[in-house]
Amino acid sequence: MIRKTLAARAAVAAAAAALLLPLAVQAQNIAVVNGKPVPKARLTLLVDQAKRAGQQVTPELEAQAKDQVVLREIFAQEAEKRGIAASADYKAQMELARQSILIRELFEDYKRKNPVSDTEAKAEYDKFKAQATGTEYRARHILVESEDEAKALIAQIKAGAKFEDLAKAKSKDPGSGQNGGDLDFAKPENYVPEFSKAMTALKKGEMTETPVKSQFGYHIIRLDDTRDAQFPDFDSVKPQIQQRLAQMKLQEFQESLRKSAKTDYKFPGQ
Repeated sequence: MIRKTLAARAAVAAAAAALLLPLAVQAQNIAVVNGKPVPKARLTLLVDQAKRAGQQVTPELEAQAKDQVVLREIFAQEAEKRGIAASADYKAQMELARQSILIRELFEDYKRKNPVSDTEAKAEYDKFKAQATGTEYRARHILVESEDEAKALIAQIKAGAKFEDLAKAKSKDPGSGQNGGDLDFAKPENYVPEFSKAMTALKKGEMTETPVKSQFGYHIIRLDDTRDAQFPDFDSVKPQIQQRLAQMKLQEFQESLRKSAKTDYKFPGQ
């Protein structure tokens, strides 16, 4: 009697497990297409790719991704049914895709294992900061086509006309013209040589007495202020520096692989 009871319990447990098994399988899949399960892992991968691309994962995006995963399975099954997977073109493209994925994962693996340290980033920051010393100039200018027009504007300013008003009305530089000719603070090397030479010769508040010719036309320049070159603090530019150094490291890694490879192919410059 006891044996029969145990056997009955085992049978019930087995039946229950059999009933629960499809539910467990369903939990791992998002759909079944023509009898073939579509794994949830595909959805996870697609969403992760969206994250890597900088997209914000929302319920709407997840729903769209789920639609895409199921549609891909539908279309892929039809392509296989038509024998496309056996074509030479498909196989060639699959090889390129295989290489692309391998290369991407190789580079991601390298970046994970070779992160840019704070020490490296700070050293790069200090190097750039040392190069950024000097004086910045805040100038205004009016840019016109002809020397005669520039001379006429200089005469108007000397007679009492406001530099800013004439810049808005006459300057052909759209970037600064609407701001009264204001070029904000910048280092002299940011400008063409003729402009820089004339600007740095001025004292605060002074204006060029004669038009300054450059490749853009004729300038009337007024120097409003000077200051020691400004440089952002380390924390504000740290992410950009790390990104730049990471890219440099990756390029060095790629170059080392290229140089160490045994091939009869000659790259440019070899």
